[in-house]
Amino acid sequence: MSNISTTPTITGRFEERFSHQIDALNQGTLDDPFAFLGPHQITSDKYALSAFIPGAQQVFYQDKNHQRRYQRVGTSDLFVLSLSKKQYNANYQLTIAYPFSTVVEQDPYKFASTLDPKAVYLFNEGTLEQAQRHLGAHWTIIDNVEGVRFTVWAPNANSVSLIGNFNHWNPTRHPMRKHLGAGIWEIFIADITDSDTDNNYKFSIITENGERLEKADPFASSMQLPPQTASCVPTKANSGAWQQSPAKAWAQRAERNAINAPISIYEVHAGSWKRDENNQFLSYKALSEQLVPYVKNLGFTHIQLMPISEFPFDGSWGYQPVGLFAPTSRFGSLADFQFFVDACHEANIGLLIDWVPGHFPADAHGLAQFDGSHLFEHADKRQGFHPDWQTHIFNYDRAEVQSFLISNALAWFDNFAIDGLRVDAVASMLYLDYSRQEGEWIPNQYGGRENLGAIELLKQVNQRCYKNHPGIMMVAEESTAWPGVTAFTDQGGLGFGYKWNMGWMNDSLEYMSCDPLYRQHHHHEMTFSLAYAFSENFILPLSHDEVVHGKGSLLNKMPGDDWQKFANLRAYYGFMWAHPGKKLLFMGCEFGQRAEWNHDQSLDWHLLDQPAHQGVQALIKALNNSYCHQHALFELDTDHQGFDWIDASNAEQSVFSFLRYNKAKDEHVVVVSNMTPACHSNYRIGVPNLGEYEVIVNTDDTEFGGSGFANQASYTAEYVEWQGFTQSICIALPPLSTVYLAPQK
Repeated sequence: MSNISTTPTITGRFEERFSHQIDALNQGTLDDPFAFLGPHQITSDKYALSAFIPGAQQVFYQDKNHQRRYQRVGTSDLFVLSLSKKQYNANYQLTIAYPFSTVVEQDPYKFASTLDPKAVYLFNEGTLEQAQRHLGAHWTIIDNVEGVRFTVWAPNANSVSLIGNFNHWNPTRHPMRKHLGAGIWEIFIADITDSDTDNNYKFSIITENGERLEKADPFASSMQLPPQTASCVPTKANSGAWQQSPAKAWAQRAERNAINAPISIYEVHAGSWKRDENNQFLSYKALSEQLVPYVKNLGFTHIQLMPISEFPFDGSWGYQPVGLFAPTSRFGSLADFQFFVDACHEANIGLLIDWVPGHFPADAHGLAQFDGSHLFEHADKRQGFHPDWQTHIFNYDRAEVQSFLISNALAWFDNFAIDGLRVDAVASMLYLDYSRQEGEWIPNQYGGRENLGAIELLKQVNQRCYKNHPGIMMVAEESTAWPGVTAFTDQGGLGFGYKWNMGWMNDSLEYMSCDPLYRQHHHHEMTFSLAYAFSENFILPLSHDEVVHGKGSLLNKMPGDDWQKFANLRAYYGFMWAHPGKKLLFMGCEFGQRAEWNHDQSLDWHLLDQPAHQGVQALIKALNNSYCHQHALFELDTDHQGFDWIDASNAEQSVFSFLRYNKAKDEHVVVVSNMTPACHSNYRIGVPNLGEYEVIVNTDDTEFGGSGFANQASYTAEYVEWQGFTQSICIALPPLSTVYLAPQK
């Protein structure tokens, strides 16, 4: 290496000439740092280099053969160097002498932009499907140098700087390049270690009003464990997985998610299904080892996780997300979450994730007023603020927000190969007047209350998810009579695969909460759902919402003494599993949890020491087994040809009887529910066939904690006309029970 050479001393006039830039750099407000910092060819034979490095004592230009010292501009932290074209080598590095250390770094301002113009165009157009691959933090190689490119959308910011562990959270060290037409800011940092713990970062944003904000990355693939709020650079291993479809194929997905498949979903809050001996969360790996086998043993076909996109407040249960692209770090890393997904699929269990595109919280590090303006949320509170949840509502009419949400939905399939998304609070998105009084909302352009932007977004999300990932399932939690939720978009529908049947849930729980003495006056609450059961592709939900906020557990909704409560619950489950529609049951309900759900503690697993709770759990296993093996119970869930009432009008005895058929109509199941404590020794029902009918489920069986009133295994149909059939059977109908019978093969 040659002797160190220097440029002439910089004069005070030079400092005065660049006083504006120096002031802006000191304040972290320089709006175009790449036009000033780094190397610039100023004549055909001359380069000027500048570096702004707070705290540095000396800065040196260093290439393979030379080291040359930058000159400090006055007393500032700006250092400059002039080189001839012959002296300049684009592969130079900076050697920086601090008071107690010397480091060698790449100059981030020498690298050209690598942002894809086509992707930027599509992002601004609202049609970019994988925005997370272009924005956020990504390992990449530029000019044979490996590092991380940081990119953020903040069009109304005066300036944006990258802050993190790697620059001591100093907002003056790494001001970013702005792409004026796109409103996107970018910088490439080469000197970052590949670490699980040390690469935390945020964006320091100066607003048009001069306010400084520190924001987490909206596109971050991982974030710090709350209450910490920074984003995390993914490790190279996780970054690679993030960029590619998962290696493990899930060929069974189309089969397990199909309309004509048995779908029985176990809804789980990962933070309170079980806790360890110190009341700490189970990790994704521990859930793989404990939850997956448990669900498999009980015969559920799917797990639905309540929201796991990173969220700051445990009490929101995940429904107020900040990091929509980041699986929460509460339970482990990205790789740990992928391990959990793989464990589900290896057990042939589908995995659904609760997705929340309806609103987001006002936390300072989150999306709210991201660049000092209403960027992600609608500016008018009548459209952009949710009065019930005190949260912000996305501006669905903004193209970039559409790209953000479409990309986020697709990312869960692209990156982790989950089976489906359950979209939260769809009704709150569809209606402009949702939970608002007159004068608190703005009609759409046609004078209606439909949120046209949200409707189009939901259609786009469903179209693109199904197109890119055939065999998945998109599920709407939609609580109104909005038409065509599960109809194809080209037929005017929203394009979901399934819709929660909130009407069935409300009516049936209202009925079951009645004293059996008065149920005859509420008979229609159990039959009305069949008037619309085939208008959508329904899932019957008994979710977390039914066992919180003073509503009591399912068991304690049931009337009567303790024995009757359990009998009612078992009869209700039997009715539900036979009713048209896929099934969803919240954790703890499968063994009759007595207390309301508490997100701060484990389920009451000790209850399984008691026979009554063991019986409910055994019944759920038996119902899932019968449901999955009796094609008549699931093949025609969305077709009226799969259902016939035997007797829908026996209100006096509160007995319901009906038939379920398979697609070929060569199999059927007879279902009889007795919703009073009265026993019927010879209850006659009409049936389609002669021959033997085998009892395949009896919720009153002693195995399930029942009375064992009827222990007969089969009944013979005889030529006695009854209820429109030419043959019938007489059965012993137990108290508060549901019985399934099927012709013996």
